[in-house]
Amino acid sequence: MASGDEGYYHIGIAARIIKVHPQTLRHYERIELLHPQRSEGGEKGRGIRLYSDRDIARAKRIRRLVEDLGVNLAGVEVILNMEERVERLRVEQEQELQQLREENQRLKDLLVRLTMSAPSQPRDPVVSPQPRRR
Repeated sequence: MASGDEGYYHIGIAARIIKVHPQTLRHYERIELLHPQRSEGGEKGRGIRLYSDRDIARAKRIRRLVEDLGVNLAGVEVILNMEERVERLRVEQEQELQQLREENQRLKDLLVRLTMSAPSQPRDPVVSPQPRRR
């Protein structure tokens, strides 16, 4: 199971945790703000909605945006999409930064090896030019 998905709750329990009516959660799913998993089988082959801890946190975020800040559901969708995009970009940036750190370390190690072997090799005029004579 992925981090943030430790527990799974039926819609009634999830609604109580979030402090909304189960119909509200169904509505959020219909307009694709939430995507709970479904159990195998069930009515019409759709299964029972199972809300993860991540789904619960997202639904609480939706409720706060709507109730506390007065954001409409279209605005909530934009905000959540932007937050997800920012998080993806943050992760990508952190990965790129880690790659740059690794490359930097590799170059430092190479420089140390080259510096240590330099005294036994003649100086290359292209790499270390001699001072000009006047």
